[in-house]
Amino acid sequence: MNEIIENIKKFFANEMNARIFNSIIAVIICLAIYKVILLVLKKIEKGYKDSEKESKRGNTYFRLFKSTLRYVFFIGVVLLLLQVNGVDISSVFAGLGIVSVIVGLAIQDWLKDIIRGSSILSDGYFAVGDVVNYNGQEGEVIVIGLKTTKIKLLKNQNIVSIANRKIEEIEKVSKEIYINVPISYTVSVEKAEKVIQTIVDEVKTNDDVINCKYLAVNEITTSMANYFINVTCEPKNKLQVRRDALRTILTQFEKYDIPVPFTQIDVHQK
Repeated sequence: MNEIIENIKKFFANEMNARIFNSIIAVIICLAIYKVILLVLKKIEKGYKDSEKESKRGNTYFRLFKSTLRYVFFIGVVLLLLQVNGVDISSVFAGLGIVSVIVGLAIQDWLKDIIRGSSILSDGYFAVGDVVNYNGQEGEVIVIGLKTTKIKLLKNQNIVSIANRKIEEIEKVSKEIYINVPISYTVSVEKAEKVIQTIVDEVKTNDDVINCKYLAVNEITTSMANYFINVTCEPKNKLQVRRDALRTILTQFEKYDIPVPFTQIDVHQK
C-alpha cells in the first residue's frame, strides 16, 4: 500500500504528469456539464407545447442554441486547457490584435454566415419544419445552424447544406398549388365547368388536401381553354398532392369522355 502511495506521489511530482492529469479531469468535468445542459434542453424541448407557429420557432431556437453551445464549449475547453497548462490567457488575448485583423479578412464568409443565421431567426425568414425552395429544389428545413441551413429534398430525401449568407436565394414555399385543366373547345363551357367541379370534389377527398376550389378560366389558347383550380395542402405534401390531382383530372376526363386536347397545326397548300 505504501509503495502505491509513493508511486502516486512520484507521478504527481512530475510537472508534466500533473498537467496531463489535470487536463483530463478538466475535460471530463466539461463534458459532464455539457451533457447535463443537453439533457435539460431536451426536456425543455419535449415539454414545449404551444401553437404550431410558436412551436416551430421554439424548435428552431433550441437547435440553433445547441449548435452555438458546441462552439462555445469547444472554445471554453481550449482556453481552460491552456490555463491548466500554465499559459497566461490574458497575454494570449493581448497578442491577438494583429492576428485578429488577418484572421478577420480570412473568415469574412464565415462571419457573414453567422450574421445571416441570426437574421433568419430575428426576421422570421423560415423555421425548422418549413418547406423552402433553393435553386429550383424544394425541401424541408431540418437544421438551422450558425453557419449553414440544412434541408431535406422532398423528391429524393437528399440532404443539402446551404450557407446562411445565401438567404436571398431561399424562398419559403406556400401551401397553394395552381393547376391548369386544359379542355378542348369541342366541350361547352357549361359541361366543362361541371366536370371541373367533379374534379374539385374528388381532389378534396384526399386526406392531405386542406381545400380545393375552381377559380375561373385562366387562359384561352388556339386549341383549348385552360380552367384554373387551386389546391391547398401542407408544403411538404405538395409534390404528391399535385400528382394525385393530375391523376384525378385524367380519370374524370375518361369518365365523362372528354378528350385530352393537343396543339393542332393547320397546313395550307396553294
